[in-house]
Amino acid sequence: MIRLRHFALLLLPWFLLIALWQGLATSGLVNQGLMPTPGQVAIKFVELLFGGRLSIDILKSTQRVTLGVALGIALAVPVGFLIGWYKSARTFLDPLINFFRALPPIALIPLVVVYFGIDEPAKVVILFYASFFAGVIVMYEGVSQISPIYIKVARTLGANDWEIFSRVILPMTMPHILTSLRVALGVAWATLVASELVAAQQGLGALIQSAGSFFQIDVIYVGIVCIGVVAMTMDMALRTITRRMIRWQERVEAQ
Repeated sequence: MIRLRHFALLLLPWFLLIALWQGLATSGLVNQGLMPTPGQVAIKFVELLFGGRLSIDILKSTQRVTLGVALGIALAVPVGFLIGWYKSARTFLDPLINFFRALPPIALIPLVVVYFGIDEPAKVVILFYASFFAGVIVMYEGVSQISPIYIKVARTLGANDWEIFSRVILPMTMPHILTSLRVALGVAWATLVASELVAAQQGLGALIQSAGSFFQIDVIYVGIVCIGVVAMTMDMALRTITRRMIRWQERVEAQ
């Protein structure tokens, strides 16, 4: 009964959203040519999936986001640890990070084109930029909140610097690493359309831009829905991995 109620609560917002969408599309308040119904968007989705380019666009965008986020987090984790753990590094790097993270990736597109051209590296660079600055802040906040008492206890027990890092700091920062990955993933998907402004021929952002040029509103809706669904699926997978990887922390806190 509890599981059924939980499942119903998960589905209810989607039913309400679709009902609201259907109501607006058929109410006459909005021009029907500007807002297709959920059914029309579903039909167009099936049409593009089995008879068009949609599957390739989804794959291409997912590849770009995955690569950009992976590279961004690979750099964000050590940099976040550095500025979170060492005050001198924080004093040196914090102004630069705060300056660059305030710059929207779309503003850098002209420079990215100049330095990296219009091929795949340019799109990945934009996603890398967005992912890095989203992840480094989360990582920095997590590391800076680690209590020094754990380090003191480890040193009292005879642990050297490497043992402290690998057995104390790294496990305690794992939740923050995974959180920074989730945040970066969300920011990267939000930046996807901007990254695919760089002469992209494939990808969900390119699909949306092409549809906008030809006023294909139903195709735009398909692209938007696909971005949301793929991003949500990846986030759910990360949350599942996070729960399994930090289950030991729940056991420690329960004790």
